Amino acid sequence: MSDSLYQQTLDYISSYTDYEKKPMPHAAANYDLRRMDELLARLGNPHLQAKSIHIAGTKGKGSIAAMVAAVLSASGYTTGLYTSPHLHTLRERIKVDGKLISEDELTTLVQKVKPEVEAVNRKATYGKLTTFELLTALGFTYFGQKRVDFQVLEVGLGGTFDATNVITPEVCVISNISLDHTAILGNTLTEIAGEKTGIIKPGCVVVTAPQSDDALQVIEKVCLEKGVPLVRVGKDVLGRITGFNWERQQLQVKGKLDNYELNVPLLGSYQLDNVLAAIATLEVLAEKGFNVAKDNIIQGLVQVKWPGRFQILNLHPIVMVDGAHNPESARKLRQSLEQYFDFNQAILIIGASSDKDIAGIISELISLFNKVIITRSIHPRAMATAKIKAEIKKYGVPVQETSDISAALPLALDQAGEKDLICITGSLFVVAGAIEQAVRLGLQK
Repeated sequence: MSDSLYQQTLDYISSYTDYEKKPMPHAAANYDLRRMDELLARLGNPHLQAKSIHIAGTKGKGSIAAMVAAVLSASGYTTGLYTSPHLHTLRERIKVDGKLISEDELTTLVQKVKPEVEAVNRKATYGKLTTFELLTALGFTYFGQKRVDFQVLEVGLGGTFDATNVITPEVCVISNISLDHTAILGNTLTEIAGEKTGIIKPGCVVVTAPQSDDALQVIEKVCLEKGVPLVRVGKDVLGRITGFNWERQQLQVKGKLDNYELNVPLLGSYQLDNVLAAIATLEVLAEKGFNVAKDNIIQGLVQVKWPGRFQILNLHPIVMVDGAHNPESARKLRQSLEQYFDFNQAILIIGASSDKDIAGIISELISLFNKVIITRSIHPRAMATAKIKAEIKKYGVPVQETSDISAALPLALDQAGEKDLICITGSLFVVAGAIEQAVRLGLQK
């Protein structure tokens, strides 16, 4: 297939309204799943062909999804994984047993669904489809073609009105909830939790990561109303980190069904809660009669891949990336940096999307760093460097500005000694650019 034909496919997908690239207005038409139902019905309802695991939350939902999918594949089930956003290629969002949808497959798939998409949009009975809704329909259709046994679905935004919320899941997972996307989801944890719990449906089992009291009360109330069981990480499933190196960390987990000694190639102390949520989910499936054994869980978690989250790119100096993009995840990033690394000086490279709480992010991180280099991604919603600089100047830390990540990383490397730390964070889009630049520069562990 020619590059131009694949590019035409990407251009077609992005020709629809893309709320990842522009703010979502508060219009009722943006929150109507009936157009997804209409499209999927025209496509033969592919979303109903597989068992589903549905994962919402603010932080960690992608990591949990990747872990659950890896274990299900290790258990012998053909498993689809649908996540967002992507780091380097749109194809990352749609995988089967860890393998990305190919360019040829995506192009063929778009040609298949295009007439139905355009028919729905011509009628526009419930508003017009968006890019994310199109991608979600593509994911369901691909999983249907591949005859997957399970589809593991990460919510894009919120829960209640997310395009993925058209399935009836075996397990609903709520990862840690914190303040993010407040203009859309609400200004309090109670309001945001109300949106996240919109994925809970009768007949499922709910797994929740540790939550604030406000968020937990909402989750417990919805579970009671829906008549579904709730499994709580930190109460029903427990664990601790017993060791780590540059490649992986070791954990001891006490589940409801068994105890586990795990080696997980995802670093960061915050991953403990995500691992526990994944274990809880997999044990629920085992209780439901699915063939998910202890050995499958151990084997699957050894193999899991989820780049861009506390990922080490170089050791001398330490260069690491993490997609922390709100104050709570920035706080957990700082704690993990303090726990994992011994370094002389630390240089922060930071860029953020325009809707993020940059003041809160900076306040959580800044105490650890001697220098800051501000950058921005190529994403349309990238925050202006001047706004970030204004926040950092409040703390009296030396700061430099760069136009993009391709300039920021070499600048940091010029200033770093072998025993220093360079941390790149604030946005997954900045992280993606840093990983690509690290490859071009030949960085290695």
